Amino acid sequence: MKTVLSGIRPTGNLHLGNYYGALINFLKMQEEHKCFFFVADWHSLTTHPDPKMLHENVRNVLAEYLACGLDPEKATIYLQSDVPEIAELYLLLNMHAYLGELEKTVSFKEKARQNPNNVNAGLLTYPVLMATDILIHNADYVPVGKDQEQHLEMTRNYANRFNHKYGVEYFKLPTPFIYGHELIKIPGLDGSGKMGKSEGNCIYLIDEPKTIEKKVKGALTDNGPEAPNTPKPDYIENLFTILKVVSTPEAVAYYDNLWNTGETKWYGKLKKQLAEDIIQVTTPIRERINDIKNDDAYLRKVTRDGAEKARESAGKTLRDVREIMGFKMF
Repeated sequence: MKTVLSGIRPTGNLHLGNYYGALINFLKMQEEHKCFFFVADWHSLTTHPDPKMLHENVRNVLAEYLACGLDPEKATIYLQSDVPEIAELYLLLNMHAYLGELEKTVSFKEKARQNPNNVNAGLLTYPVLMATDILIHNADYVPVGKDQEQHLEMTRNYANRFNHKYGVEYFKLPTPFIYGHELIKIPGLDGSGKMGKSEGNCIYLIDEPKTIEKKVKGALTDNGPEAPNTPKPDYIENLFTILKVVSTPEAVAYYDNLWNTGETKWYGKLKKQLAEDIIQVTTPIRERINDIKNDDAYLRKVTRDGAEKARESAGKTLRDVREIMGFKMF
């Protein structure tokens, strides 16, 4: 069984794009692999989050992932800050990271340009902390997006550099997790190609039915097809993409037929159907999220048990690394 690691950022709420994208694949991964899922609360410090909101953000994201099906009995789910071994390995790996390569990291250059008054050391060494998260469990695979591919390559460099420097083959060279199928990409309601927090075009899993109805009602449409069997413009195709994941095949076929026959004045009906089906999907998730958020005892047990399992794995790695580097007990 291979080891898979993935981080969860404690920022914002989960939306349909998250749910039908990476999250559903996380649920499959936990059935087939040894999985570590961690809330990356230390990573968030590079942007100086409001201390009053940090814990609340962690609570929210943890409750949402648990409500969607991450199972602490099947995977190790923990908070990054609950595993102090990460901080020590981070320090040790920093001794193998060079200033020049860190300064060339695309994400560092972008963030430094966007926030020139907040170019802190944590931002510079962000790839080292990410590498630590992966190497502390000697993970085989890491699910990464395009924006994180360079960081994973740097992790491989640090692992290879450590192995070469000390004449060992201790760290594995982690590779991207390859899903068995193409990820579903949920588009935004504003006609853009992607649903995302920064775009402001999301339907969140925590949204109330009235909010969902209002958002769907405001989705971009036009006057209908100009003639039978004409291609759908992107913003209409976007609505059909969402329809395909939340509705029945019969509903999709019905509205496809209306488009292909050149019918007009049915978008209101489509939006009503779409809103109802999204609400049907999200309501049980929203209810579970609220139940878990209000259950301190359960959240305490999940994070305590997760930290215990994560520290057992991390402790072994750290002891081995200290021994390899020459730190020995008297």
